[in-house]
Amino acid sequence: MSKAALLALASGLILASASAAAAQDSGPIDPARLSDITRELASDRFAGRAPGGEGETPTIEYISRQFKALGLEPAGDNGGWTQKVALVRTRIDGPATLTVATKAGPLTLNQGEQSQVMTLRPVDKVKIDKAPLVFVGYGVAAPERAWDDFKGVDLKGKIAVFLIGDPDLEAAPGEPVAGKFGGSAATYYARWTYKYEEAVRRGAIGALIVHESLGAGYGWTTVKASNGEGYDIVRPDPAKDKLLMQGWIQRDVAVDLFRRSGLDFETLKRSARTAAFKPVALTGASLSADYAVSHQAMDSANVLARLPGARHPDETVVYAAHWDAYGVGAPDAQGNTIRRGAADDAIGVAAVIEAARAFTQGPRPERSILFAAWTAEERGLLGSEYYANHPTAPLGKTVANYTFDVLQTVGPARDVVLVGAGQNALEDGLAAQAARQGRTITPDAKPERALFYRADHFSLARRGVPVLLLMGLGGGADLIKGGRAAGDAWVADYTSRCYHQPCDAWSPDWDLRGAAQDVALTYEAGKALANSRDWPDWKAGSEFKAIRAETAAERR
Repeated sequence: MSKAALLALASGLILASASAAAAQDSGPIDPARLSDITRELASDRFAGRAPGGEGETPTIEYISRQFKALGLEPAGDNGGWTQKVALVRTRIDGPATLTVATKAGPLTLNQGEQSQVMTLRPVDKVKIDKAPLVFVGYGVAAPERAWDDFKGVDLKGKIAVFLIGDPDLEAAPGEPVAGKFGGSAATYYARWTYKYEEAVRRGAIGALIVHESLGAGYGWTTVKASNGEGYDIVRPDPAKDKLLMQGWIQRDVAVDLFRRSGLDFETLKRSARTAAFKPVALTGASLSADYAVSHQAMDSANVLARLPGARHPDETVVYAAHWDAYGVGAPDAQGNTIRRGAADDAIGVAAVIEAARAFTQGPRPERSILFAAWTAEERGLLGSEYYANHPTAPLGKTVANYTFDVLQTVGPARDVVLVGAGQNALEDGLAAQAARQGRTITPDAKPERALFYRADHFSLARRGVPVLLLMGLGGGADLIKGGRAAGDAWVADYTSRCYHQPCDAWSPDWDLRGAAQDVALTYEAGKALANSRDWPDWKAGSEFKAIRAETAAERR
């Protein structure tokens, strides 16, 4: 080998070594502290941290003590650490078997196996008698995209049957719809929350979404995790905002149901990818349901703390995660019943606390920093939604929101996976900080899963606040040990076995150096914003840019 070649090789090895070393540097964020806090919140004492469950009070007290010990100010109601969130909890009381009468005979939908339904109305009973079923495709009404799946159909008193996802999720190249809804990157029209909202607006009594893992972003075990239990914020008129019955049916059940009505599921699914699609009644099919519901009003709480800004205290950068998990449920194969939510999202709360510690150890930032632990994320982003309706810091002067939800637990990485790439300028600041760590930004590998719309930051995004989500489920990181293949394997294993299951428990085998890297990125990016006069904005094409513009006068 020539001298020049040897020098080039040595130079490359030095650069690679420097990059690897930088990629393991988490600066002021301590992996051991992340681990200790996560282990505590995922322990038996917190009983799975269900809102209203036995673990709620110790969870709120623990987080409040952590904030107080750091010298932060309480930012909740009446000078306290908490913001009351009035919720209603509903649960199917007893067996819930749905029956669909068809021309080919009755079809029974067993709860948890063929279907999974609930109600978010505080009623004593759900009784539906022979309600007609109407297939409404993807259920999208998007005039800005010249798309209307409903075509004026009357859904009053009927059951709407939806596909999950949006119309170009599975479009082949050349199909007219391809790219009309962002290609494989899901829009809000893809989300089940949107579909239920649209069904209510159109007078439906209920809605069933056909479960397919590609569009849902998770398997049937995740759908079943609710066990017929639901939460909502307290509403003046629940019937105006919520369906009497909402839920999912297995794909093979839908195929059978369509066949019994003389319809072919796949043919209609292809038809739903065209703007000419019209709703199709399932001829001869009607759904009946009759089951009891228990319901109770309950108060849960967000935990809020503040580090006041030295020069611009009315301008705020937010760091947030959700404290809740799924509590106690049915035993798994090993007999475990506590769904501990260690990665989802005790580690996110640990990240918020660690970011707070880092800020309190340095000079006071010019802008205020708000640290939030939301309740009831797993029940529909309810704690963050309540805050967005009752903010303790004006949203027009909220500079940015950084949200942590499921950080990866398998070590340092050469990159950070960004969910919702292309949305706003916060990712530019993240990329700059990543470069200082010797790392790069990798966009979400599977944007069709709509992760950007599935975490608490979305409650602020839909009010125009620029947001950035760090979520390990956005795709496998390029790990120092094992590369992208190892990162993908971790995501696949976690989502298939542990997501919302008792398996999501703290482990001494975790390597949280990679998680600490990611927290450090947002800490540095947020610190730079907190000591600047910058107002990051949404990028052209984002559905949130116009919303942010409505409050521009507040930032002058």
